[in-house]
Amino acid sequence: MKRAEPEAAQRPKGRGAASNVSGRYEKERREAFDDGWRLEEEAPPPLRTSVAIESARRIITRNQSPDIPFDRSINPYRGCEHGCSYCFARPTHAFLGLSPGLDFETRLTAKPNAAALLRRELADPRYRCRPIAIGTNTDPYQPIEKDRRLMREILEVLLEHRHPVTIVTKSAMIARDADLLGELAALGLTRVALSVTTLDRRLARAMEPRAATPERRLQAIETLKNAGTPVGAMVAPVIPGLNDHEIEAILERCKAAGAGWAEFVTLRLPLEVSPLFQEWLKNAYPDRAARVMKLVRDTQGGRDYDPEWGRRQRGSGPVAELISRRFAAACKRLGLGSRDSTLRTDLFRPPERTDRQLSLDLQ
Repeated sequence: MKRAEPEAAQRPKGRGAASNVSGRYEKERREAFDDGWRLEEEAPPPLRTSVAIESARRIITRNQSPDIPFDRSINPYRGCEHGCSYCFARPTHAFLGLSPGLDFETRLTAKPNAAALLRRELADPRYRCRPIAIGTNTDPYQPIEKDRRLMREILEVLLEHRHPVTIVTKSAMIARDADLLGELAALGLTRVALSVTTLDRRLARAMEPRAATPERRLQAIETLKNAGTPVGAMVAPVIPGLNDHEIEAILERCKAAGAGWAEFVTLRLPLEVSPLFQEWLKNAYPDRAARVMKLVRDTQGGRDYDPEWGRRQRGSGPVAELISRRFAAACKRLGLGSRDSTLRTDLFRPPERTDRQLSLDLQ
């Protein structure tokens, strides 16, 4: 007799994850237990977002990954309130002793000294100018940015010192900084990508509960384009059996909004992301959960996630190949080229160092 699988946990309202699984470095594991009474007075209180302050020592993070087009990045926040059920950055919360589940989207960290640190690191005489990528881990324009304005401050420093920057976001809040981005673009110092995962409002609401609606993201593309900023579309992630049928429609809408190029990334489920996403999938789309996971594994060499360089972004096998061909054909038909990876570095003006030793010359 086949054993029935347990029911998926119900997501708290407005959140992406359904549970708060222990991080992989924790000595103890805790699991919620339903005794069947479901008494109203025992219902947990609504989850609130809390923000801790981190006095960071450095702000530019380096990497040597051979399959990504940048070697340095900035993350002004840890965790992300957007709550995307598939977010590959969730496992980073385990390093803080927190859960990659609900903690990742409710217990955030801000780095208010980000702009000051950036200015100091750019002033280092050993620093060599190359584009800085922002939005490669957690979203720099998540909701708390509205009040914290860390991203705005970072852009002001980069513009002042003529430093190139690339940005990826799924937030329409980036339109707030269209003025700074327009000035950077006029100097050949920036390009931006809006992540548009789906045009289906129901799917977007369930999968990315606190991110901007698809329509608002398209409006942000138009706003940035009108401000003179080179802007592209990221269809990420492509989830076979869930949103892959929308590839052509997403690209058409992004092109109409002003996108000049487009790229995609297939779903990847490293470490704790896999059980969290599967829990979400069984809860949100129980009728297709098994098929979606089968197709996902078909793109990942039979596993939930293939971490090999060169395959982790696009997958492999017939399903991944079909997605790649459809995407390329749609881009060709719509005139969506590849992104221009060339940003100027010759305009860079290092900040003056404030820690120089004073001269002993009294003349």
